Amino acid sequence: MKTTLDEMQAFLAVIDSGSISAAAEQLGQTPSGVSRALGRLEEKLGTTLLTRTTRRLHLTAEGEAYLRHARAIIDAVESAEEQMAARRERPVGRLRVDAAMPFVLHVIAPLVAGYRARYPEVQLELNSSERYIDLLERRTDLAIRIGPLADSTLHARPLGRYRLQLVASPAYLAAHGEPSSVAALGQHTLLGFNEPESLNRWPLPGDADGQLLVRPDVAVSSGETLRRLAVEGVGITCLSDFVTARDRAAGTLVPVLSAQTLDVYQPIHAVYYRNTAVSARITSFLDHLGEAMAHGQDPRW
Repeated sequence: MKTTLDEMQAFLAVIDSGSISAAAEQLGQTPSGVSRALGRLEEKLGTTLLTRTTRRLHLTAEGEAYLRHARAIIDAVESAEEQMAARRERPVGRLRVDAAMPFVLHVIAPLVAGYRARYPEVQLELNSSERYIDLLERRTDLAIRIGPLADSTLHARPLGRYRLQLVASPAYLAAHGEPSSVAALGQHTLLGFNEPESLNRWPLPGDADGQLLVRPDVAVSSGETLRRLAVEGVGITCLSDFVTARDRAAGTLVPVLSAQTLDVYQPIHAVYYRNTAVSARITSFLDHLGEAMAHGQDPRW
């Protein structure tokens, strides 16, 4: 587009106010600045929009035709700006969130009703990935990531942290006995992840890294599957407190080797691309999630 919005606004201000000096006062500019803007506009359009006399300004036929289009354009721009301002104040539109299935089930899902009550015009889309994803490729607005972050292209907002803990079902321990030491774990069925290896480092005194690397007898890809296997009495596993909180409260899972368990925490972050403006939708969701996970309000964090 050859012409600019400033030139259109100068033209409209002159028409509405009746003179260049009045338009300059309205726009906070000098009369010469408004006059130059009109001159540039006519030069770019290759036509005369206004005829000037010592007392009055008159629209030409071309000026009348251009005036209708200019008003429509400026009105559309102002409407778009008003809608964007409204979106900042009142979140509207689709929000795509990605997180591992256990986090979706045990943390996000219980908060959705409250979030929807506060922000009914946000269409929430929840996706679950056990591995880190490319946010742009998967058209995701933000992702919840657990553990240390390494991707510097992402903006991260800390949400909290969780503690790792060994658990088993009372039925399993009744049948196989409760291990009295870390070494005694070798006599039990251990449930862990098939990859990556770092997920099988349990918070027990172990190697030089300070934790015990276990070789699971049953390996799976999902933390939620591990929780279910443990509840069913298959063996002992190590999971985050937020995954097992309800089971421990109900007594279907109980802590194992609590005295030997180290205080190991993993950070939880919400991430999105730094070159993406944080919309009201993202901000509203992160604020809602962060409030629920605030330290002192939920014993899982």
